[in-house]
Amino acid sequence: MALNPNKDLKQYYSIAEVSEMFSLPASLLRYWEKEFPTIRPKKGANGVRMYTKDDLEEIRLVNSLVKGRNMKLAAARDLIQRNREGAKNSGDLLTRLTSVREQLVAIKKELDALV
Repeated sequence: MALNPNKDLKQYYSIAEVSEMFSLPASLLRYWEKEFPTIRPKKGANGVRMYTKDDLEEIRLVNSLVKGRNMKLAAARDLIQRNREGAKNSGDLLTRLTSVREQLVAIKKELDALV
């Protein structure tokens, strides 16, 4: 069986892949499963967690709230339950702002190299 070079075509992701994608330890992902009922990976016959794209979106949202905005787990859980779209939009905005900041830092480095 050949490896899938295009990860967008994958239906399921292992906990190791998700851990690497988000730079989070697998133990934290397992803990978040307990704290956030919307993160529910399927488990194979051998007990291996298999995350779907929906699970990845939930992890991204939780990660942006907890790590990006330094929210406590209970506050992040409450925000997601009360206002899912607002929390999602906030997470999206934070992701975009972080990306813009990284681009600006790269541009500054290039300009500094020219001087």
